[in-house]
Amino acid sequence: MAMSDQEKAARAEGALLAAAAPDVARAARAWLDRLAHERRLSPKTREAYARDLSVVLARLREHLGAPPRLAELAALGPADVRAVLAARRADGVAPRTLVRLLAAARSFARHLEREGEGRVGALAAVRAPKVGKTLPKPVSVDAARALADPATRAGEDRAPWVLARDAAVLALLYGAGLRISEALSLTPAMIEGDADQVTILGKGGKARMVPLIAPVRAAIADYAALCPYVLAKDGPLFRGAKGAKLSPRIVQAAVERMRGALGLPASATPHALRHSFATHLLARGGDLRSIQELLGHASLSTTQIYTQVDQAALMTAYKAAHPRA
Repeated sequence: MAMSDQEKAARAEGALLAAAAPDVARAARAWLDRLAHERRLSPKTREAYARDLSVVLARLREHLGAPPRLAELAALGPADVRAVLAARRADGVAPRTLVRLLAAARSFARHLEREGEGRVGALAAVRAPKVGKTLPKPVSVDAARALADPATRAGEDRAPWVLARDAAVLALLYGAGLRISEALSLTPAMIEGDADQVTILGKGGKARMVPLIAPVRAAIADYAALCPYVLAKDGPLFRGAKGAKLSPRIVQAAVERMRGALGLPASATPHALRHSFATHLLARGGDLRSIQELLGHASLSTTQIYTQVDQAALMTAYKAAHPRA
């Protein structure tokens, strides 16, 4: 059975604490508690933070010859931090991952300073690697509709309820702009009756109201009518083949199969449907602030990247169609 995000976070946090020096483990436990309760980070984000700090501490152990204690972390110089990053770069790690590792280490260092455990000044003295900006890669309107249409997979040897289930999940991603984890967290009680909206608990425990348009509600109803399992009100809405909560990997694999049939690029993933939701709304005159609220972005600057996607698509169409382009 696939592990939940909470279980994955607990495993990553346990691995971090087991590998750290005793005083660092004690401080790391307090840091993880702060991430969970004060900053209200999701289990998935906490798992990433714990895993990244584990990598940094493991590299420091190799560099220093022993698991670093708090006093040794405070004594680190910029050269020590650069050595850790260089070692990871030599492993073929991308700059974006190095930035993430440094962010986790800096978050832990800020916690140490705030709690009077010492100051790791070397982390602030090292510049993060430059990461090239990449724009989201939405799919076209026709491709998005095809991905969320069970008829696209009619030739597959799969039960009709499975095809309807995957189509309903993808309809939520494109029709409501949900993250895949948000779609799979739905329960029947959240969408019972003729509700035309649903309350989603997104990143950081932030709640938002999301409209459910008629095609999305119809897709969910079709799946619920075919599902062979009893869908308890407070249980998971979307079920796997054996009745447990559906794994995101199953949905990702379904999209991978459809990519080949539809001739779509590798960038056409379930998350690309969320990008498509935002980009297509913007192209049809949607208000940027409203799109920010629908997506659950904490900052408008995060949503503004979709204006660049829209402009890039406009220029591509211009160059392809204008007789003097």
